[in-house]
Amino acid sequence: MSGPGQGTRSGSTGSTASGTRSKSRGSSGRSGRSRDDDAPLIPILARKVREVEAKAQGGKVGPTNRVKFQVIALLMREERAKVKTSTELTDSARAEMLKRLDGIATILAKTAARDTSLITLLEPDASVSSVAQRFRRDWLLEAGTELSPDELIITTEPPKVQQPTVIPAELADKQVVPASVRARQLANPFLAPDFSAVAAQAPAPRRRLDSWELLGPLFKSFEQGAGGVAASMELPPPPLIDRYSPPGHELMVHQARFIESVRAGHRSFLLADEPGLGKTAQSVLAASVANAYPLLVVVPNVVKVNWAREVEMWTPHRRATVIHGDGAQLDAFADVVIVNYEVLDRHLSWLGTLGFRGMVVDEAHFIKNLHSQRSRYVLGLAEAIRRTAPNGDPLLMALTGTPLINDIDDFRAIWQFLGWIDGSKPTAPLMERLEETELTPADPGFYQAARRAVVDMGIVRRKKVDVAADLPSKRIADLPVELDDELGRSIRKAEKELGERLLKKFRTMSASKAAADYTPEQLMRMVASSELEESKSTTTGDNVFTMVRKIGQAKAQLAADYTAQLARSVGKVVFFAKHIDVMDQAEEAFASRGLTTVSIRGDQTADFRQGQIDAFNNDPEVSIAVCSLTAAGVGVNLQAASNVVLAELSWTAAEQTQAIDRVHRIGQEEPVTAWRIIAAHTIDTKIAELIDNKQGLAARALDGSDADLVPSDSIQLEALVHLLEQAIEGAH
Repeated sequence: MSGPGQGTRSGSTGSTASGTRSKSRGSSGRSGRSRDDDAPLIPILARKVREVEAKAQGGKVGPTNRVKFQVIALLMREERAKVKTSTELTDSARAEMLKRLDGIATILAKTAARDTSLITLLEPDASVSSVAQRFRRDWLLEAGTELSPDELIITTEPPKVQQPTVIPAELADKQVVPASVRARQLANPFLAPDFSAVAAQAPAPRRRLDSWELLGPLFKSFEQGAGGVAASMELPPPPLIDRYSPPGHELMVHQARFIESVRAGHRSFLLADEPGLGKTAQSVLAASVANAYPLLVVVPNVVKVNWAREVEMWTPHRRATVIHGDGAQLDAFADVVIVNYEVLDRHLSWLGTLGFRGMVVDEAHFIKNLHSQRSRYVLGLAEAIRRTAPNGDPLLMALTGTPLINDIDDFRAIWQFLGWIDGSKPTAPLMERLEETELTPADPGFYQAARRAVVDMGIVRRKKVDVAADLPSKRIADLPVELDDELGRSIRKAEKELGERLLKKFRTMSASKAAADYTPEQLMRMVASSELEESKSTTTGDNVFTMVRKIGQAKAQLAADYTAQLARSVGKVVFFAKHIDVMDQAEEAFASRGLTTVSIRGDQTADFRQGQIDAFNNDPEVSIAVCSLTAAGVGVNLQAASNVVLAELSWTAAEQTQAIDRVHRIGQEEPVTAWRIIAAHTIDTKIAELIDNKQGLAARALDGSDADLVPSDSIQLEALVHLLEQAIEGAH
């Protein structure tokens, strides 16, 4: 490959690898001839590899040096093959050159060990961008290599990227089509043809930036181009009158501004607000404003029931349906179809043909790995929706408080889902914005302008502290979860059996002569009181206490999953549970995710407990405090966090308040959000309601509130009365 030295050469002093300072003694019989005369490319590669190595020592390698890393590996392999087959070299000269190339290879390996994301670039079949082609050409010319006309011309056309198919061949036999979907297809077997997207297509004009590799610089622009400016597009002011939210609900200012941007016609968003700022409500109302129905929503399992509740709350005129398992209970005629990542693979065949006009991906960092099956399914569905949506312009929203987890490249899958890039290049809308900058990656100011161009495509990021005036200083957000496993079914069965036992007692008491002196409501409370006393004195059988404990155990994994997501998004989180086994299960889940925790329990010494509290408040490596509701509910300061997860419900409103106030206290600079994990369709829902009623009683008695008074009986008693009422209704 290397010809006679005709170009500019790098010297061999100080910056070459593996013995490049010594003179070659066996490569030539002529005196004064350097060993680099036979291999002028090697010192160039040695200098370049040292530059990349220095960058890796400072942290993650940026896009430009990643390309250099790949080109060094390519040229090193080519040079090694040339040296091995050359007939002009003596054995000693060949051994010397191979030794120097081995030195370069060693530095490449050490650099890749520091930044493991570089390893894929060492693969022989790794794709080579036009920027890499230019580096290769320029370095070879610097080494004096004579290149053919084909090698001098750089291929600017990016490789064709095969769009992900909706149904991979390996999943064809796994597909299910629920009965309600077949009914919808029979009711409307054809989607109305829409030729507007086809008519709008025209040959793209040749652009000034077409010859540039742009994805690397675009990603790099988010590392270098900030200039102290937050990554959030300019949003219009809120309307003077809130016309979006239903009666009884009110949008906050930051939410109204987002909805107004949708009303103005924007259709793709990376909504990266911190947790607690109402991303779900904003998305639900955005779909309503854009009339993006039917709407597909892809979510983690832990929040899919909450999504259905939010649709009902914010758009009561719309119906939501949740896909569980094979979709036997699915309502295919609903406006919003909610599916969790884990069952998405079974429903690709019909999801891609239902005619969705919008798609939301919640916790969008779940698709950051382009090679994962989950990402391929989501991207395939998004492409199918773009093909069938009117004007080819569906409403697409990626929701995540943590769009970046490992490095800037995590943007890639999200941008592709939103239609901002197409594999290896920006799509036409983003290219237009980049062209408007009148800059190229070689110009000063490009990175800042490019970052602004991408942000204006639809990145919206607000933090709690930025919108503190919108938020109450403390609020409780309920997160209902579906217990659809075997333990969940056993809990519902136990509740039903307990209700039937109470009903039997009620009927017996009602048939007695003494019943004439009491109303049915009084009889129900007498039955519940009797059951409660029996439950306190027995350790066998199912009762209200054992059921609540089982519910806590069933929720533990889901609560831990959500807490881990919060920790990745906003930093420190306090996790409260009532039972030790729930705390143990959560700590195991956090450890498996590499999250560092502290534990505050009732059996700890005062010094040990204070050490745990100090570690949580002061050590940036500690993400989660796992706390006992009873042991950590008082006398503990955990204000380093502003998010609390209540994995289990307390029997008293005061205990819940005390737990939240470990975070909501003097010195707390951010609004506090307490996330209550509630098992849907179980007694857990009623207990949460009763706790809230007790809070209303305290507000009326102490704070002058007009909250309604409720009976002062214990929450356990009220919960049993609720089960009995359900049993009576079910018997009629």
